Amino acid sequence: MTTRLTRRRPRDFREWQTLRQWGKLPQRESQQPGYLLRTIRQSAGLTQNELAERLSITQQAVSQAERWNANPTAELMFSWALACERQLELCFNPNLGR
Repeated sequence: MTTRLTRRRPRDFREWQTLRQWGKLPQRESQQPGYLLRTIRQSAGLTQNELAERLSITQQAVSQAERWNANPTAELMFSWALACERQLELCFNPNLGR
């Protein structure tokens, strides 16, 4: 039986971003949807308010979507990518968990 260690607290964005850039981020943490959305927004040079206007949602909704434990819908992620002039690709890994 394998015991999976989990973090007791989420990483803050700066720590996550730095570890990701250095290639030191654990694989299971590398695809945090909320932090990836924040990275996309920042690389597009948009504030939360500017993105909220483009998506016709509130700034608070943008802030919530960018959190560690966010669980955004595929529809929101596609809209987000378009608003940031990026492309989003979703893929399914049939080997995950094996």
